[in-house]
Amino acid sequence: MKRPTFPTFSHIHQTVQNVNELDKAQASMGDRAADWVAQIVGSWTFIIGQSVLLVIWIILNVTAWINHWDPYPFILMNLFLSMQAAFTAPIIMMSQNRQADRDRLEAHNDFLINKEAEEEIRAILVHLEAQNEALAEIHRLLANLSQKQEAS
Repeated sequence: MKRPTFPTFSHIHQTVQNVNELDKAQASMGDRAADWVAQIVGSWTFIIGQSVLLVIWIILNVTAWINHWDPYPFILMNLFLSMQAAFTAPIIMMSQNRQADRDRLEAHNDFLINKEAEEEIRAILVHLEAQNEALAEIHRLLANLSQKQEAS
């Protein structure tokens, strides 16, 4: 009698990598600085703090409590804000580019995991098909055995 055989499947996979750790290890000092600036500038604390400073600047210059170092229309304040925007925008863009690179790394890692999962599922389906064939053969043999017992 022929015994059913089951196909074997090797379960060797690459180690799943933590994308956050990879990103952190690859980040240069400039990358970390850009992320820090983007995190600070993109916070409510920064917005509120900057708004308070601007209001104080305007009040001090309008009321002349100290001195009119920047009379209305506040050209010096506009210069400082323009300089801040000129430096902040490219730094934020550097941080966004780094985030896009990290997202690509994460997407590639997801692709590799999905590819391995697909191989595992395919192996499981092949194994289940082999089991179905083995069960059908066992059922056929039992049916033949039952017929022989009824005949005798």
